[in-house]
Amino acid sequence: MSSLKNDRIAASKVFASPKSDRKSIIGEKAAFTEHIRKALYASKIISYAQGFMLLSEANRLFNWDLNFGAIALMWRGGCIIRSRFLGEIKNAFDSNPKLSNLLMDNFFLNALKECQVCCIFFSSHFSLHLFL
Repeated sequence: MSSLKNDRIAASKVFASPKSDRKSIIGEKAAFTEHIRKALYASKIISYAQGFMLLSEANRLFNWDLNFGAIALMWRGGCIIRSRFLGEIKNAFDSNPKLSNLLMDNFFLNALKECQVCCIFFSSHFSLHLFL
């Protein structure tokens, strides 16, 4: 479908965008802002989990002996990412050096559970009202 640009353009002229006022989508500003914050936090957690999974796979393939907790602290100390979040990553790998997925650590698992509704809200709500 992505390669059929002319077909997509023709279809977009036939199908009207859904109409809705922005206030009904956004609702209360403070709650909306909190939804954004939590959804972005969840995406940050997932991004780091994916990055550490890639490092873990490289560790396995090349028979390295990477210390993932130390890597998190190295990023924290030698980079613009001076986040407390990286300390939580170190704690996760210190608690379980064989952790295969950061999302299985209780801290990150609970954080994602707390943010899950906000992620669902954005992915479903804005998909319905994408063309305002």
